[in-house]
Amino acid sequence: MNEDAFLDDHFHDQCGVCGGFGAEEAANLTYLGLHSLQHRGQEAAGIASSDSRQLFVHRANGLVQDVFTNEVIAGLQGDRAIGHVRYSTAGGGHIKNAQPIAIDYQFGSIAVGHNGNITNADHLRAELEAAGSIFQTTSDTEVVVHLIARSKEKTTVGRIADALRRVEGAFSMVFLTPDELVAVRDPWGFRPLCLGTFKDGFVVSSEPPAFDLITASYLRDVEPGEMVIVDRTGMRTERPFEKKPSNMCIFEYVYFARPDSTLGGVSVYEARKEMGRLVAKEHPVDADLVIPVPDSGVAAALGYSNATGIPFELGLIRSHYVGRTFIEPSQSIRHFGVRLKLSPVRDLLAGKRVIVVDDSIVRGTTSRKIVKMLRDCGAKEVHLRISSPPTRWPCFYGIDTPSRRELIASSHSTEEIARYVTADTVGYLSIEGLHQAVRGGGYCDACFTGNYPVPLSTDVPAHKKSLPLVGV
Repeated sequence: MNEDAFLDDHFHDQCGVCGGFGAEEAANLTYLGLHSLQHRGQEAAGIASSDSRQLFVHRANGLVQDVFTNEVIAGLQGDRAIGHVRYSTAGGGHIKNAQPIAIDYQFGSIAVGHNGNITNADHLRAELEAAGSIFQTTSDTEVVVHLIARSKEKTTVGRIADALRRVEGAFSMVFLTPDELVAVRDPWGFRPLCLGTFKDGFVVSSEPPAFDLITASYLRDVEPGEMVIVDRTGMRTERPFEKKPSNMCIFEYVYFARPDSTLGGVSVYEARKEMGRLVAKEHPVDADLVIPVPDSGVAAALGYSNATGIPFELGLIRSHYVGRTFIEPSQSIRHFGVRLKLSPVRDLLAGKRVIVVDDSIVRGTTSRKIVKMLRDCGAKEVHLRISSPPTRWPCFYGIDTPSRRELIASSHSTEEIARYVTADTVGYLSIEGLHQAVRGGGYCDACFTGNYPVPLSTDVPAHKKSLPLVGV
């Protein structure tokens, strides 16, 4: 049984990317970088490297530490490499969709890793197939590879820019050829991408903690619409796209990014604490304890406690040793999945009025089980506080979300949700409070508001069209 089945009522970011140019043991450094990005995708991992003559590629389903052995890393030669961890939103989980995708074509070899989602991929794929292209995967990333191969531009950088000008949606991509590394972010800046230095070389990553692990220095974020090119002569940048309003995914701050990341100049940890402070002001309640749903609710719960003076306690202990598969007992063991991963501290909770802080509610199934578990431990009252607004809309820009019909807040009031999860009360952070916590505008909040920055095409997956969508 896959772990997704028992305690996974969260949105998932599609992927994480990293890479470096001009460093000894580039593949090993990329491997370490992928470790720090494992939270962005646990389905598959891959690395492509080059010794300036050819590409070496290894990718497989599984966690980073399982995919890469010493022998595999030794075979990934060269002083330049890119890496990718995957959680599929487009194309499915087959190994053929693992990245980096690498090809040989008339202009040489190229590998690509992609974090995001191309919203017009189906349209482009149909167009390319009608012109004779044969696809090896069902990934939207392969569409970009075919567009590069068909481009009439004279340089690799020109062909990449030409291809990406035809796509819509979200992309933070890293490309590797024998000669250069290219990192590019879409004009809206939906998904994060960061630039750093390592000795005499350069590194890129979805989040800065990858740099900390390899003792690289964070330089800056790759800006929306910017293309960074690194080769033997150094680093340069180009801006090949029409300028667009910045729309960084605000859910990065709520859940996806590591709490020790700083994105867009904003500390993720401090933003989450501020979300907790603000939801405490918006939805106060008299209680004895504030406890988080670990790990993503910890910072917000600290903020809630700080704002109210109600003591913070670790009332739920998370197991970090749950494997990807396990033997499930009979149905007589109720709420088995939640209990496998979260254990309540019974003596702490018994007879107490408890505020439980979590980052979001998607379907409500896990929240319901957690509340039931706390009541079974003798909690007198259970008040659920959510450090983000109600998630009412699916995402099309690189987040794996269910259909609108499955999002409980799309069709139920807060009071109805409270009854479903059996909490005494439920309180969500307002959209205004969320933007205040991350310092204002310039963010995509479509999963909360339905305001999609990029108009949605008719290629929207059918399973996400179960209710009308803004922009369609």
